[in-house]
Parts: sequence; C-alpha cells; structure tokens
Amino acid sequence: MKMNLNRRELIQGLSAAAAGLYLAPTRLIATTTAPTAPVAVARCSTYGPAMVTTLAAMFDQLGGLRKLVSGKTVAIKINVTGSSTQRFNGMAQGQTYWVHPQVVSATVHLLGQAGARRIRLLESPTSSRVHTLEEFISQAGWQLSDFTSAASGVEFENTNFAGPSKKYTRLWVPGGGLLFKAYDLNRSYEDCDVFVSLAKLKEHSTAGLTGAMKNLFGITPTTIYGQGAGVDEPSQEAGGGRSMLHNGDRQPSRTALPELDPQSPRDPGHRVPRVTVDLVAARPIHLSIIDGVETVAGGEGPWVKQMRAVPPGLLIAGTNCVTTDAVCAALMGFDPMADRGTVPFENCDNTLRLAEERGIGTRDLKRIEVLGLPIAKGRIEFRKVQKYA
Repeated sequence: MKMNLNRRELIQGLSAAAAGLYLAPTRLIATTTAPTAPVAVARCSTYGPAMVTTLAAMFDQLGGLRKLVSGKTVAIKINVTGSSTQRFNGMAQGQTYWVHPQVVSATVHLLGQAGARRIRLLESPTSSRVHTLEEFISQAGWQLSDFTSAASGVEFENTNFAGPSKKYTRLWVPGGGLLFKAYDLNRSYEDCDVFVSLAKLKEHSTAGLTGAMKNLFGITPTTIYGQGAGVDEPSQEAGGGRSMLHNGDRQPSRTALPELDPQSPRDPGHRVPRVTVDLVAARPIHLSIIDGVETVAGGEGPWVKQMRAVPPGLLIAGTNCVTTDAVCAALMGFDPMADRGTVPFENCDNTLRLAEERGIGTRDLKRIEVLGLPIAKGRIEFRKVQKYA
C-alpha cells in the first residue's frame, strides 16, 4: 500500500473532503446534507487601525488562525479585476470594485502573527501586459511595503504565467466537472497548505454576485484561457478577458483539456457559474474573507453602466465558501435560495445552488450559524441604494 502522498494527491484528497465526499454531477447532494459552517459578520465603517482588531475577533470566533496556518504556506487570491488605472467616479479601486489594500495588509499581518511560514499574494490580471503582480498593483497606487512589512515571508505572483517552474499544473475537478474535467493553473494554487479567497462584496453582471467563490474565476491564466491565449500552447503575454469561459467562442490552448461538451449552451449565465463551481471543487477554499466596508452595487466594475458606490460597512469571514457567500447574498438583500430569473440571478444560474448540489456547502440560512452581527442588523438592499450615503 502506498503510504506517502505527494502534494497533488493530497490536494485532490482535500478537494473530495471539502466537497463533502464529492459525488458525480448525476448524484446530487440534498440541501439538508450539504456541509455547513459558521460565518462571522462584523461592523467596520472605515479602513484603518480598527480593521486589524475587527478581523482578529472574527477569526477567533471561527476557531482561531493559528491551528489553520501555523508553520504553513498560505496562498491568498486577491480580488483586483480589470485595469490597474481605471477608477469609478475618481475613487480608488479599493473603495469601489477591488478588495481594499488595507484589508489585504491586515489579513497578512494576522496570518503572520498566527505563525504562517510563507504568505503568497496571487492574482491573474486580465487587462495588463505587465509580467509581475507587484508592477500591476503598484500602478494602482498600492504600496508594496504595506504588505512586506506586515509579516515575514510575503511574496507576490502573477498567476497568468507558469512561474519559476516553467510548467503549469493540472488540477482535476472531483466527479468530472461541470464544464471542464480539469484546469491548468499556476503551481502556486497547488503548492500551498492553506488557500484564502479575499474578495469584494459586490454584484456581478454575469454571475449575480461576487464573493469568495466567484473570486476563483480569476485563478485561470489568461495565457491559456484568455482571448489572446495561444492556440497550440500558452501565450507568452497575458491580457484580454476570459471570453472563452464566458461564451465558449474558442477553446483553451491545446496543452490544456478542452471543455467536456462543445455543444453545451454558449450562454455566459450558464457557463460562468459552472466554471466557478468547478474551480472551487478543484482548488478548495480554506478561509473566505469578504471586504464590504466600501463597495459598489449594480455590477463588478466601471465598465458596467449601472454601477454605483455603496457603504455597507461590513466584514464577513467563514471557513466554508458556500455558507459565507450565502450570508453575503442575504446581507446584500438577496435570497441565496433564489433560482434563475429571480434577483440577483435574472440572467444566470445560481452559483450557490450548483455548489450546494455538488456537496461543497449549504446555502440554506436556517442551517448556517451567523456569529457577531445578525444579518437583519447588517443588511443593506443593494438594488435600492441609488448613491453613496
């Protein structure tokens, strides 16, 4: 019997565990048996020193960071979509459609205090041809020293590229996947012990809402899954949106696996939620942190005309990405049990439902313990807020 597992085998085993002994798509998990976990919610009206103490208290409510990260490599997928220079109404990206840098630095600081050996900030920018993540976020006005001084062992990687190994890794979707059997990704998403999704609380024009799960759509490298990806092999330059994942107008580079069914709907509202659930199953999230201090309603970025700034004044965190996103939906004034055709899923399938059916977590608020601020006291109706208060 083989007793020693390599890292890839371990991650695939964790994928199955995180998916509740993940079943094939034809055998769905009942709502009442999908895993649940508490979600912490707290008031935080401004970005500043109070953010560290607020997040620390939330992590303590969830059982503490030390047992999760001490002595381990932690990878953090940050949510910095679109351009490094495009702003909404002259406001910094972190105040509107990006996760705020102070939430990132506070998280890094607390991970370091909890004994994390190595902390890696990851993202795959779509609208920039820069080769390093450091250059991309610096163009937006972020100070790299805010992160490198927050803890020791802080690193950055633009995961559009293969990285130092010069080779992408293939993460398989337990149960065969909904759109792809596996995804070729930067090795940083495999070579970590703990994976954190650090996202913004906001609506999304294609997927209904952005949260911990939708944040993972951005782990796919544009060199393979982007509009300008190479045909036979990954391109050497990044850039361009992931339209093939949205509308299926082409296939990934031939070095990656093609989609399961080229005859499946080309509708983004069908495809984007399924790609998202595939990725969450293939790369399980251990800790979800959502920045809802200042954000936007109506869309995910300035390219959406209906977008408007809103100030929820909230931070949300949880150890199950589905329960966390379900609470986020409720805090935004939406029903996480809603189906396609109902707000905010007017034109798309509900990612929460698909994830629940695959046994990743429950979206049923009656089965989710909310710690700290009750949903009723934190709720802000995103569709009713017209302008920044």
